[in-house]
Amino acid sequence: MTTVVVASTRVRSERIDAENQPLVAALAERGAQARVEPWDAPDDVAGWSTADLVVVRTTWDYTDRRDEFLAWAARVAGSAALQNPLAVLEWNSHKRYLVELAEAGVPVVPTRLVPAGTEPGPLGPSRVVVKPAVSAGGRGTHRGLGPELDATLAELAAHGDVLVQPAVDSIDTEGEVSLVRLGDRWSHAVRKFPVAGGFLVHERHGGRLEDHEPTPRELAVAERALACSPAPVHAARVDLVRLDGEPAVMELELIEPELFLRRAPHAAGLLADALLATL
Repeated sequence: MTTVVVASTRVRSERIDAENQPLVAALAERGAQARVEPWDAPDDVAGWSTADLVVVRTTWDYTDRRDEFLAWAARVAGSAALQNPLAVLEWNSHKRYLVELAEAGVPVVPTRLVPAGTEPGPLGPSRVVVKPAVSAGGRGTHRGLGPELDATLAELAAHGDVLVQPAVDSIDTEGEVSLVRLGDRWSHAVRKFPVAGGFLVHERHGGRLEDHEPTPRELAVAERALACSPAPVHAARVDLVRLDGEPAVMELELIEPELFLRRAPHAAGLLADALLATL
């Protein structure tokens, strides 16, 4: 019997359970023995080294301990199949990948990387967004006029790499689109809207979701972004916004994206099939 360990966090929540429990059930239906363990649990508890497959799913606290997380992933990859692969986790866990996507010709939100410990200089008069290059869920993200954020940027850069992007005004009215790919097909999509007066679309910040039917142009941009991954992946989420009327990548989520399984009853089965096909 195939043994699958789904990596999560020590914290439990309704959103975490909504992502993990349908997957565990779908794997069991396909004859696999699956369970959920915190990614930072020791091997003698979690059984990383005896698993056939370790799936990185809701490790939503990894950004606070990126080096520790990647060291854990490297150990796991030495004894079990790891999905998504280690090379993908290393590449996607630092948002410098957005600069690389732009260099590859993928439409992205224009991004400047400010290395840690450097003097970033003044931001100028336009509205911008600054955020840590290692972050998730909008943590540490600030939007405002450049002069208002000069001190914030300097403070962030004193502790780590930082991204500077123009503020995307379309988020306020059109939100952000998330396309979910499972295995070799695009499964479903959602549109995420910020709370009135806000700009962060995550539900923890009051954002709301609607089902979305992707356009051919959105799918084409998402395919181009995903093609830049350093290794094939079993699951991906591509977050798009509208710039000058065209879709552009805001994030390419290949580590632990929320896949919104609760909004697509078929998706857990697709995810389980995609995972087992990697073995």
